[in-house]
Amino acid sequence: MYIVKRFMTMILTIWVIASLTFFIMNMIPGDPFASDADVLPKEVVENMRAKYNLDEPVPVQYVLYLKNLVMLDLGPSIKSESRTVNDIIASGFPASATLGIQAIIVALFFGLLLGIVAALNHNKLLDNAAMIFAIIGISVPSFILSPLLINIFAVKFGILPVASWGTWQHSVLPTLALATTPLAVVARYMRSSMLEVMNQNYIKTADAKGLSTFKIVLSHGVRNAILPVVSFIGPLFVSLITGTFVIEKIFAVPGIGKYFVDSIFNRDYPVIMGTTVFFSTILVVTLFLIDISYRFIDPRIKLTSKGD
Repeated sequence: MYIVKRFMTMILTIWVIASLTFFIMNMIPGDPFASDADVLPKEVVENMRAKYNLDEPVPVQYVLYLKNLVMLDLGPSIKSESRTVNDIIASGFPASATLGIQAIIVALFFGLLLGIVAALNHNKLLDNAAMIFAIIGISVPSFILSPLLINIFAVKFGILPVASWGTWQHSVLPTLALATTPLAVVARYMRSSMLEVMNQNYIKTADAKGLSTFKIVLSHGVRNAILPVVSFIGPLFVSLITGTFVIEKIFAVPGIGKYFVDSIFNRDYPVIMGTTVFFSTILVVTLFLIDISYRFIDPRIKLTSKGD
């Protein structure tokens, strides 16, 4: 019953986001053809507005928008007449998703490992070194780190290629630039959570029973300490995928970020609304799946609400 309620909440949330996106776009003065009014005949501009239903009342536009959305049709791009928003997302999202998924794997693996090592060596050299790295990772933004990585690994040593896309080597530097900050955040989350868990009575009891340090850390420590990190994975996942926009520009990656940025400058309403709803849906669905995953991470958590 809880899963059904969460699913319905997810659908409601997506509808609210889609509606807000639509009405916010309609509140912005002007339209995508405002700049063409001075250079094109009035009749041509009116025909162009009619083609995209911009001459209809806002309620009618909203109904048409929701109808197309239910049919998974995000509409045609206004500035790229030969392409639809679905085509743009289909062509650009794979590269963005590749970077985002690789970055989250790197961030989670090394972040969790760094946090565990730091917690087990509390106030020692490894702990201090890990936290210094975490502070630097959080403080240095990706658009500063990216040129530094390019200068070292591409220009100075010529180890990795840049400004192109095609092989796994091309994704290494943008993945590192994208993963560094979330890696540092995950490490700090895991360290704090791990320190709290390792001071619990059941950890001391397990140690008194003679269980090995490895088993205590893995079976009792990590499994309980990772729950707060799991809560962070949903927003992290979406922020990494959508956060590739700047990285894509620096490393010339053919992702969806270029289209999104261009659509804002061109006032391409369908692309702006389509990509916003698309990424919002990914976030909401990811959070839904994470809620369900709690039960598998910790069997003590029941997927029921108070009324069930």
